[in-house]
Parts: sequence; structure tokens; C-alpha cells
Amino acid sequence: MSIKNKLSRMKSHIKKEEQTVPVKNNELNGEIIPFIEQWEQENVHSYWLDQEYCLIREVRYPLDYKHGNYTFREFCHVVDEWNKVNYDHPLSAKGHQAKELFFFDTETTGLGGGAGNTIFILGYAQLIENEIVLKQHILPHPGAEVPLFNSFLENVDYTTLVTYNGKAFDWPQVKTRHTLIKEHVPKLPEFGHFDLYHGARRMWKHRLDRTKLAIVEEEILGVKRKDDIPGFLAPMIYFDFVERKNPEGMLGILKHNEIDILSLITLYTHLSYQLLRKDQKISAKEALEVGKWYAVIGQTDIAKQNLQSIKEQDKEEVLEAAFLLAKEFKREKKFEDASALWRKIVETYSNETKLVIVLHSLVELAKLAEHKEKNLHMALIYTNKAQQLVNNQYELEKVMLELQKRRERLERKLHMIKRNQLFHQ
Repeated sequence: MSIKNKLSRMKSHIKKEEQTVPVKNNELNGEIIPFIEQWEQENVHSYWLDQEYCLIREVRYPLDYKHGNYTFREFCHVVDEWNKVNYDHPLSAKGHQAKELFFFDTETTGLGGGAGNTIFILGYAQLIENEIVLKQHILPHPGAEVPLFNSFLENVDYTTLVTYNGKAFDWPQVKTRHTLIKEHVPKLPEFGHFDLYHGARRMWKHRLDRTKLAIVEEEILGVKRKDDIPGFLAPMIYFDFVERKNPEGMLGILKHNEIDILSLITLYTHLSYQLLRKDQKISAKEALEVGKWYAVIGQTDIAKQNLQSIKEQDKEEVLEAAFLLAKEFKREKKFEDASALWRKIVETYSNETKLVIVLHSLVELAKLAEHKEKNLHMALIYTNKAQQLVNNQYELEKVMLELQKRRERLERKLHMIKRNQLFHQ
């Protein structure tokens, strides 16, 4: 790079340093922000950069503030609890402090991707000293993205991003918009990512038809919204704001975004309590899902603790938990323990029980009898029982074919053994 170009780049950086300090009287060179009095009543100030500005709203909450079923102090508590346990999980905050988690959400002009979709609110909350500080960077018009992203990136200090479907939507949108102006703003930092959407789907898909955040709030978290503006109206309200400058509608969108962000804190707290086995009101189905989740990621000991905690009165969950425990025992080569659990499932079978659990238990027993115990007669008995269960079940046709092959193979083996015995007599 030539000396001239280097000096030009240095000049642009010096210019930024001179103008990145927010102007207290909300004007620069005589330009006054429209409706500034209404904005100031909502804790909004301006941020000027190169003769252009964005708006920043700031709200602070004490740790004893309760959003839904939890206070923000309990969020700090679960982070401490994660640091005490000796097992891992994708949502574990182990190795982090509460202040390092950054709860993030955006509002955009559309739900699709690509450069045509504009972010007009970058919202986030973070623990700072003894408060939850929530900030929202607002795009006053589409040409002000440089001050928007500059103000956002120069003040952000975090290690782990917490979002709701942010991996698939929010952060890709941020990266797309940032690419268009990356020569004028700080680069995007690296970070860890907790996407709570996937956890909510795993934990409550059995209970909720949809796992939109607003539904999870009401049905799971105890958050009751009042006079909330639906998210799908946000783009229309924003375009009206760009045209008329009146902040009335935008204030509703900001409140909607604020609740979204606060609910991320509550949702992370609730999921963590369940994953840490601290939720005294956890249902049998939820405990089962926690156990399955830990089993999938290879955390066998804590998976077994959760599965074994399910009470006998929750029959269907108990049998499914027993099946999963048996699979864990088999993986650990504890075949007698696995066999005992699968036999228990078969023996306690009733019409209320999931057919597939009993079916797979019989198949597993047949496998153990054939390959580990070398008891072909017992393997054939289990196979016949399984075949009877799925007889005339069209949706289990594939299983029927597999069982038929297993039965034929066992009968061939028994026939060969019998023929060899007769030959040696």
C-alpha cells in the first residue's frame, strides 16, 4: 500500500475518533433529530458519525426484577451452578461468568435472507455490575447503517451470544449487512453461541404445537405480554417511521424487542435449571427429554441420573426411560443390567404403553440371547413375540420384514444344530 493510501486510511480513522462521541444535545452542525423530545422520554440518545446518526435506547433492570417465573439474580445463580458440575452440555456456561453472556435479538424488514433484508434494531442485554443493561441500536433510515454498526460493535464486550434461532437467522443477517459496510466499521468478533430455539424444541415439542418464542413465553416461562405489537407488523411500522419520523409506532416495536431479549434470559435460566436437575417442578416427560439429550451427547452418567429419577406412576415415561437406560448399559457392556430392564418393559406391557418400545425391547432381548447368551431357543421366543406384536401393523412393515429374516435365520441355525446332533448319534 502506498504512503498516500495509508495516510488516507489514517485520516478516516481520525475522523471517526473525533465524531464517535454521542452529542448530548442530540444535534450536530445545527441538524436536529425529529421528535427528539419523545425519544428522550424513552431514554434514547443519538450517536453521530460522519454527519450521520443512529439512535440508542438504554434500559436498566435490578437483579431482583422478575421476568416471568425467574428473577435476573437466578440467571446469575445458574451460571454459577454450571461452573460447579463436572459434566458438559451445549448450553453449559462452564468457564464463563454471567457478565460474559450476551442476549441478542434483531428486528428486520423481512424474514428472508440476502442483502435486501435490512436490520433496523440491534438489541442486546448483558449483566454489568449489579444490573441487567439492555441496549437497542436503532436505524433511523436505511442510509445510516455505518453509525448503527459502529456504535454496536465498538461497545460490545462479550464471549458468548445467546439467541433464539440466531444461528439460522439473526447472526447471518448481521454478517450480510456488515459485509456491505465492513470497510467503515470494526470487524465482527468471534464468539460462542447458545441458540435456545433448539433446546426449546427438544424439551417441549411434545407439549407445544409451535415453539415460537411468544408461545414458549406464555406456556412455559410465565411471561404475559400486554398490548404487544405482533412481530410481523414490525416492517410496516418501520417503513412508516422512516417516512414520517414519528416514533410512536417504533416505540411499540422497541418494547416488543425488549421483551424478546428479557425472555431469552428467563428461557436460559429455565433450561439450565432443568438441565442441572434444579427444577423441582420438572415433569416426567421433561426429565425424559433431559436424559435423552445427555445420552445423545455422550454424557452417560448424568443421562442415567435423569432417566432414573422418573417416578413409577409415570408409566409410559418410565418404560421409555428404562429402554434408554438399557441401551446405555448395553453400550457399557453391562448386558445383564440391560437385559433385566428390557425384560421389565416386556413384562409390564399394557395397551397404554407405546408399542414401539416393547417391540424394540423384544428385538434387543433376541439379539442378546442369540449373540451373547448363545441361547437360540430364547432368541426365537423373543422374535416370535415381537412378530406377534406387529402382525397386521402396516406402518411397521419394515420391522416385520426384519423380524421375519431374524426368525428364518434362527430356525436355520436350530435345524443345523439338530441335524449335526443326529449325524453324530
